[in-house]
Amino acid sequence: MATTSFGFVTIVICFISLSPFPLLGAAASPDPGFSLNLIHRDSPLSPLYNPNHTDFDRLRNAFSRSISRVNVFKTKAVDINSFQNDLVPNGGEYFMKMSIGTPLVEVIVIADTGSDLTWVQCLPCDPCYRQKSPLFDPSRSSSYRHMLCGSRFCNALDVSEQACAMDTNICEYHYSYGDKSYTNGNLATEKFTIGSTSSRPVHLSPIVFGCGTGNGGTFDELGSGIVGLGGGALSLVSQLSSIIKGKFSYCLVPLSEQSNVTSKIKFGTDSVISGPQVVSTPLVSKQPDTYYYVTLEAISVGNKRLPYTNGLLNGDVEEGNVIIDSGTTLTFLDSEFFTELERVLEETVKAERVSDPRGLFSVCFRSAGDIDLPVIAVHFTDADVKLQPLNTFVKADEDLLCFTMISSNQIGIFGNLAQMDFLVGYDLEKRTVSFEPTDCTKH
Repeated sequence: MATTSFGFVTIVICFISLSPFPLLGAAASPDPGFSLNLIHRDSPLSPLYNPNHTDFDRLRNAFSRSISRVNVFKTKAVDINSFQNDLVPNGGEYFMKMSIGTPLVEVIVIADTGSDLTWVQCLPCDPCYRQKSPLFDPSRSSSYRHMLCGSRFCNALDVSEQACAMDTNICEYHYSYGDKSYTNGNLATEKFTIGSTSSRPVHLSPIVFGCGTGNGGTFDELGSGIVGLGGGALSLVSQLSSIIKGKFSYCLVPLSEQSNVTSKIKFGTDSVISGPQVVSTPLVSKQPDTYYYVTLEAISVGNKRLPYTNGLLNGDVEEGNVIIDSGTTLTFLDSEFFTELERVLEETVKAERVSDPRGLFSVCFRSAGDIDLPVIAVHFTDADVKLQPLNTFVKADEDLLCFTMISSNQIGIFGNLAQMDFLVGYDLEKRTVSFEPTDCTKH
């Protein structure tokens, strides 16, 4: 959710094995790690769950959020004109709970691998978007401390994103996101407490965060702000790098299974994934260093392999041509490549190719019976990830299946539907991301 193409819907990238700004201290070292629940916004376990919505309603809203989010990554990445009036608040796909301050104040924040700065709404706040829970009041916390201008973390902000209060020398931040949302406030440090799913709560202090006193846009009233899990120096992952050793992983439960179980995210050495089915691909260093870039070399439909050249005239594959993003539902691919992929899908799937009557998806098939769908393999550098139909097709109607990858005119995004039922592990010291097929309901 931020502009500078660095936004909250701004995804992850060039990784730093150890943060250049080590954590100032930790009240309790969470070694070998800690884990938290990730609550999908459309799960029956989510406070945002609307029982009156159909599966297609949820799908359509997720589609709209994906279009809005990809627009943050790259201006005009896709044509959103026909969807703009229908965009729902782009509040992110996954939430998690944590507490801040002394005494503790519980907040619900968007878990975003596409953002660096963690921030929450703070008092006094003018203007602020509507928030159901009480706003955090730093004046009531004994552990709250302002960051001063010229400090290392203040200087980690882009020049256009920082300012200095002349009378107090307090470091101020100014973030604007591609969807016109924004947050402004003071950079500060505070104690964060994370209620681990596996053991006692983990106390982390001090964590650098944004105390937002002016916020607006398409944020959900459920959320108090964002926890940045990107690759930049200000992200929670980077600040905790000396504790978690640059390692975290998540396992996203398929939407059809989320009525009784939540997805999980783990931090630390306990999050390392290994085994005979694990494949790993290098992370590519690019700017902005918020995003996690990998190189997509090809996609196979059955035995038909299609090289992913991004429209490059020499036929080469561009390094770091795709962002892995847990906050985008769909997968976005280069438009020229997608035309060829579309053709091969039509040849392979033995069902009637039809237009989506609601105009959301490019490739749909209709059949009164079961449709034999192909396994689609995504070939990253050194890692072949075989996607099952649950990763690549959705049921848009009783007899209608639609492909969950769509075309984009800019950078590709590997979305969360494609990642479901995979254990996805990030190692920022080795600079790799790994995939292991997993039943995430049991993880």
